[in-house]
Amino acid sequence: MTDTRDRDDVRRPPARAPRILGFVALKLGGGALSLLLVVVLGFFLFRVLPGDPARTMTRSAPVSAEQLAALRHRFGLDQPLYVQFRDFLGNLVRGELGTSYTYNRPVAELIGERIGPTVLLVGTATVLAVLLGLWMGTRAAWRHGGSADRWFTSVGLTLWSVPTFWLGLLLLMAFGVGVGPMPGLFPVAGMSSPDVPPGVLPRVLDVGHHLVLPCVTLVAVIHAQFMMVMRSSLLEEMGEEYLTTARAKGLREDLVRRRHAVPNALLPTVTLIFLHLGLVVSGAITVETVFSWPGLGLLTYEALRVPDLPLLQGTFIVLAGSVIVMNVLAELLYRVLDPRVRAS
Repeated sequence: MTDTRDRDDVRRPPARAPRILGFVALKLGGGALSLLLVVVLGFFLFRVLPGDPARTMTRSAPVSAEQLAALRHRFGLDQPLYVQFRDFLGNLVRGELGTSYTYNRPVAELIGERIGPTVLLVGTATVLAVLLGLWMGTRAAWRHGGSADRWFTSVGLTLWSVPTFWLGLLLLMAFGVGVGPMPGLFPVAGMSSPDVPPGVLPRVLDVGHHLVLPCVTLVAVIHAQFMMVMRSSLLEEMGEEYLTTARAKGLREDLVRRRHAVPNALLPTVTLIFLHLGLVVSGAITVETVFSWPGLGLLTYEALRVPDLPLLQGTFIVLAGSVIVMNVLAELLYRVLDPRVRAS
């Protein structure tokens, strides 16, 4: 009997491995299919935008019909739509996103320059929003029905419902431009000042000074999601028997919360962080536009004004691709962290 049980235990891990590999392959395949749909949608979606890129690029200069035709031919706009799509896919397979109409530079090069500021803004805002949301959600749930719960929930839901660009404009006018006798405290545009002294520390402080208002705008809007999820998850955990057992052992209420309740309530929030990262990257378009932050969001807005089709397609693929990648990572991470899902 012992030998048979041992042999059965040895066989179990290999039996579970195909299910795990199948799950991973299924999620990766779904992500790849979604990315393919994004590529197709990104190409045809921007072709229906109103406006003629050739006329937009030359609207400040008198040009003849022949010159406009030559410009359209140069950018391939006079080709049939299926030919443009074929060339677009061919360039994409070779890792090329085309050349920007506005900047006359490779789109991949432009995205590479602008992705750093976006990651800085989104990364900083996400870390601060997660820390603030987890703290507020924990306090609100542990004192459910109290003044902290009512105050945090009311303020969080109010800010969550506020349009990001509108809140950014309010902060820009109040703390950038200044109101009445109160002068502006923070820069109103850009990522750095032209007159910053040389040296690493002055430049870091200058970028941080420019980062305050756009970062606060994002944190104020997105922290409520983490707070509400943490609050709801912790409220569910507070009724579990293992917390009663921990209290019966004589543990202080603070230790019961920090060592037992909060770690078990963190699982939905951890997966939400990955799900939200991709959305924050795409949602930073309005904030970067309001504060003229030189990231992918502002680059997308500038491309929409022309419309700069190759640049729009490139930024759309990057932004939508980040959402897809984060969604896949969240689903894989949830299976790793949750033993109930992992055992299924």
